[in-house]
Amino acid sequence: METLQRYFIELAYDGTNYHGWQVQENAISIQEILNKALSTYLRQPIETTGAGRTDTGVHAKQLYAHFDYKPQPSKRVEENFVNGSGREDRVSPFRGRGGDSINALLPYDIAVKGILPVHANAHARFDATQRSYEYHVHFKKDPFKTRYSWLLKSRPDVDLMNKGAEIIKQYTDFSCFSKSNTQVFTNNCKITRAEWLENENGIVFHISADRFLRNMVRAIVGTLIMVGKKEIEPEAIRQIIESKNRSNAGTSVPACGLYLTEVKYPYPLTP
Repeated sequence: METLQRYFIELAYDGTNYHGWQVQENAISIQEILNKALSTYLRQPIETTGAGRTDTGVHAKQLYAHFDYKPQPSKRVEENFVNGSGREDRVSPFRGRGGDSINALLPYDIAVKGILPVHANAHARFDATQRSYEYHVHFKKDPFKTRYSWLLKSRPDVDLMNKGAEIIKQYTDFSCFSKSNTQVFTNNCKITRAEWLENENGIVFHISADRFLRNMVRAIVGTLIMVGKKEIEPEAIRQIIESKNRSNAGTSVPACGLYLTEVKYPYPLTP
């Protein structure tokens, strides 16, 4: 039986041009592009497993994925994997100059940041203990933010939204914020952080939990924006969550402002 080495890779991407992370029929995804690049670079079929599934148009500043690879005696995977050796003797229409790296095979909006050999049972999805997201909102029309932040015409009350966010942290069943007909065993999540912060460009919602449901963050943001616009009171969040009914929560906000920013594991991911 051949021995396979498992690797974790860290990547980041602009999700604007993709139908989310997961491979799917008749739509281009991050995972599909990454699998093809890895298979070409390593010269054997490679299938990745991601730490989570981002939706269409959602970005990632950090996402981990794992894959298994049959080691080659003459090829150490980690060597030159990310940045290449800088040689120009492997020029091709696909790789370009200095094309002896995985990033040379990937489009401009997907980047591998690192690679690390891990033990055979390490799992990018099931071993993750915390995931963090940000949602960005701005208030003045800016063509350079169109793909990366949501434009609101009026500034909501951040203090009220943070009161609502504190209430959300008191619950674990978030059926009211989940997309319908999802195949999950439980809608329970443990949220450890949920807060809005202001910056010079607008406001940013920060949220961390052990796991997230499909569309959950965007539904939470939409509901808190209702609080910030004084359409509902912060305490109304309790009734919405306890109803377990998606139709009682706010509208999902656009994907452009959402970023997966960090994934944590119970073991270090450093060389």
